[in-house]
Amino acid sequence: MKSLLAFVKKEYLEATRTGKIIIIILLFVLFSIMNPAIAKLTPWLMEMQSETLAESGLIVTNIQVDAMTSWTQFFKNIPMALIAYVLIFSDIFTKEYKSGTLLLVLTKGLSRYKVVLAKTLLLLSLWTLGYGICFVITYGYNAYFWDNGIVDNLFSSVAIWWLFGVWVICLIVLFSSLLQNTSGVSLCTGGTVLLAYLLSIIPKVKAYSPTMLMDTNSLLIGAEGVDTYIKAIVVAAALCVLCVAVSLPVINRKQL
Repeated sequence: MKSLLAFVKKEYLEATRTGKIIIIILLFVLFSIMNPAIAKLTPWLMEMQSETLAESGLIVTNIQVDAMTSWTQFFKNIPMALIAYVLIFSDIFTKEYKSGTLLLVLTKGLSRYKVVLAKTLLLLSLWTLGYGICFVITYGYNAYFWDNGIVDNLFSSVAIWWLFGVWVICLIVLFSSLLQNTSGVSLCTGGTVLLAYLLSIIPKVKAYSPTMLMDTNSLLIGAEGVDTYIKAIVVAAALCVLCVAVSLPVINRKQL
């Protein structure tokens, strides 16, 4: 246990030294400010475009914005933050394959499975930190400007989308154990998410697809309940465990 915690500490120090933690924090802070800012600016932007739209035969009426507008923007922006997160951390294993530092650590007696667990803990904790920062700042601004109470199932929606991010991160761990290059990890992670999305077009598959966890609009407006997402939640959680579980024996057999 001590060796695992020591390696986790080493991973945090490395992420801090390379500036990745600062980048992640700044990234999520930026997106969190954008959510209420875009909602606040929407009426002004539409007013600026009213004359141009009128020439096209479109009449702009008074636009009312509220906390729902900002939270809708939150769930539009968070996928971009997740994509950036994947690109930043796709090299978490591959850079060590190339530099040979992982082999050096293993020769000192650290088990390979502890390396996988330590890096997984780092990825999950930084995702949770960044996502949590984005949520708290957005929530605070929305409470100041409007009323968060008008949004249904807010905390459930946020938790469901967080789980989707966890699934994507576990895909990074899986493909990092299988592949040697960073671009391959990024492409396979994105390709798997895209494949899951395309499969969700099939009505009988949709309820089980992890990508359903991204669609929180009906939950926010109260049109659907959390029970609608239960199957997708169970499948996503099972896939997270499976991805990490498969990564352990793959790393154990991998030639470094």
